[in-house]
Amino acid sequence: MQNMYDSYGLFIDGGWRPAYDAVTLEVIDPATEEVVGCIPRATAKDVDDALQAAARGFEVWKRVPAFDRSQLLRRFAKVLREHLEETARLMSRETGKPLAEARAELGAAEEQFEWYAEEAKRIYGHTLDGRDAATRLQVRYDPIGPVAALAPWNFPALLPARKIAAALAAGCSVVMKPSEEAPGSTFAMAEAAKAAGLPNGALNVLVGDPAQISGKLLDSSIIRKVSFTGSVRVGCEIMKRAAQGLKKVSLEMGGHAPVLIFEDADPEQAAQLCLRTKFRNAGQVCISPSRFYVHISKYDAFSRAFAEGAKKIVLGPGLDPGVEMGPMANARGLDRAEQLVADALCRGAELLAGGRQPEGIKRGFFFEPTVLGNVPDEAKIMQEEPFVPIAPISAFETFDEVIRRANSLPYGLAGYVFTRSLGTATRASEALEVGMVGVNDLLLATAEMPFGGIKSSGMGREGGRLGILDYLDAKYTKFRLV
Repeated sequence: MQNMYDSYGLFIDGGWRPAYDAVTLEVIDPATEEVVGCIPRATAKDVDDALQAAARGFEVWKRVPAFDRSQLLRRFAKVLREHLEETARLMSRETGKPLAEARAELGAAEEQFEWYAEEAKRIYGHTLDGRDAATRLQVRYDPIGPVAALAPWNFPALLPARKIAAALAAGCSVVMKPSEEAPGSTFAMAEAAKAAGLPNGALNVLVGDPAQISGKLLDSSIIRKVSFTGSVRVGCEIMKRAAQGLKKVSLEMGGHAPVLIFEDADPEQAAQLCLRTKFRNAGQVCISPSRFYVHISKYDAFSRAFAEGAKKIVLGPGLDPGVEMGPMANARGLDRAEQLVADALCRGAELLAGGRQPEGIKRGFFFEPTVLGNVPDEAKIMQEEPFVPIAPISAFETFDEVIRRANSLPYGLAGYVFTRSLGTATRASEALEVGMVGVNDLLLATAEMPFGGIKSSGMGREGGRLGILDYLDAKYTKFRLV
């Protein structure tokens, strides 16, 4: 893996190669700020080659029977599983996340291929009788065509896996562009595809300048579907550009998940669940619980337990034993965390825990797990997707009030509810304007259920039975018997 990572990085038409001009980019370990290795910066010619390979690969792969695609995806998952430990260590160095989190993510990525190995065999069409005895009406699903898949750095295995597994199960070929900051997990998937026997060109991987690569993919008539995970700003630009070629688009553009702690909830128990999920991956999670609305009767107990727990979290490089939270993935995140804390304090919030870079750690993009109390709604941390290890807490008094505040933002990815009342849980989950809701639970992502949001958080779904539909076209055929 290490030699491949340092020397190649473009997987095109079934093989590894450097960029045409041999220019490379450095990948930085956010825990040490040292260079992990170098990857190619794909040229326009490299992108063209990947597109042509995807076109040829699609013509072969779409004709492979569903049962054969299923078996190959199972082999794909098996190879990923065999190399999990070395890939997890590389992921930890690229992102800074604790090794346990990296292992868990790779396990979840493998489950995507296992799930879609089954879904490949369950692409159901349907048949109806016609309006007379001599006609039959049929609907079948065909693969949409070559797919451009664009994924960020925060979950560098799971996010590409959701796209690659569903697209391959549907019979599509893929040009995958992972983040240039954390590409190693996608490289491992390309190696797994090769070992599993995937036809040449069915999966291609490009790394380099995001704007250059995505621009050429979006402008190409070969690409018929675009799957993107990232920011709202970039997602909107992708949608505009894809519209020029009438390409099908699915977008997962992040969120700012409200957490509603009602008066009948156990505040200490809720705080323990929330703080571990909030600070997972240093808060760099699109469905991270990120706005905490606590009933005024439970505010003191919840905020106290949350702050006490945050102070006990062990920071350090992800490969160190016992580490519970690693660094931010880059210097941009560190700067943003400092700005959001300063803004909240200026607007009257109270600092309950953290709020700065930790003492004693001289290198890396570390920021203490931070808890803010009595945060006003106008603070930036309550209005903008944070993607930082900062938990803002605010009190509420009535059901209608907290629903209004929770739904006040343009985001609509995930929301969470803590209550012992089935009635409150039902009313709150139905009232929240989001694509996913957790009731007394915050771990929503799973291979068998659809992942995605509404409003500015995007469109389309990844995972579950619905995830494969974005890679298929429905075809209606009318038969007249003669």
